[in-house]
Amino acid sequence: MHSKHPPASHLHAHRAGDSAHQHVAEGRSPGILAGAVLLTLTFAAIEAIAGFWSNSLALISDAGHMVTDSTALGLALLAQYIATRPPSPRHSFGFGRAEALAAFINALAMLGIVGWIVVEAAQRFADPEPVQGKAVFIVAAIGLVINLMVAWLLSRDRKSVNTRAALVHVMGDLLGSVAALVAGAVIYLTGWLTIDPLLSLLVSGLILKSTLHVLADSYHVLMEGVPNDIDYLQVGEDIAKVDGVISVHDLHVWEMSAGHPALIGHLVIRNLQEWPEVLRDIKAMLVARHGIDHVTLQPEMPGMAEG
Repeated sequence: MHSKHPPASHLHAHRAGDSAHQHVAEGRSPGILAGAVLLTLTFAAIEAIAGFWSNSLALISDAGHMVTDSTALGLALLAQYIATRPPSPRHSFGFGRAEALAAFINALAMLGIVGWIVVEAAQRFADPEPVQGKAVFIVAAIGLVINLMVAWLLSRDRKSVNTRAALVHVMGDLLGSVAALVAGAVIYLTGWLTIDPLLSLLVSGLILKSTLHVLADSYHVLMEGVPNDIDYLQVGEDIAKVDGVISVHDLHVWEMSAGHPALIGHLVIRNLQEWPEVLRDIKAMLVARHGIDHVTLQPEMPGMAEG
């Protein structure tokens, strides 16, 4: 006895004239993220121990930042695995948006770290604590080298929005290592303890700016916003200018996953007999002018839209 429901693979199949987008994230490099996770997590543990031993806020902050980065990179690795899964009967668009979700979580975690640094720095301004400057300098120098290695690894995979988000974290770590390096040197040479919380606040401000950018981008994808490089109003005008189209309504443009825009809408056309040719012209125009190749349009005759 045959099931009346067609298999999911049949429903998800793309035929001639359909979008080239397969709902599956391609071109990802999980090995790159795995190496970055290993390097970051290993040194985070070393830096945390050294930070508490030397009593340096700059070093402790950078260690906490690296722990967060380890989690962020781990989430990114998990997201890349999930994003490669094909569509299913319950997730017909696939799992590509998992990358934006992980990036959003990473950004929220970073905001928490920045808040902790600010509170701790304020306490240190009011009540400075002794810091082992030489130890801070040595550990920070090693951390700088580790972060440069991780940044180099991540820069090799720029196709993934989530890998780029993880790279933002690592760039913040680079700044944290430089700040800790300077703090250690100044404290060792001059004994000026205020430099430790001062540089921590400076780095927190720079990290906050980058984090808010990642948060905004990932939120925009999750909320199905119009891609930043697409002019929604211009898309509507260009479709309306195609010969045979009278008007456009119920038009929506969004990203199914990062870098893969989609469009749906209703068109009032002059003659239903002309629809195949009109649709072909619209699809060609959308790909050429706006980079949109996943298009679903419903034709209507005049008077149908009002009903």
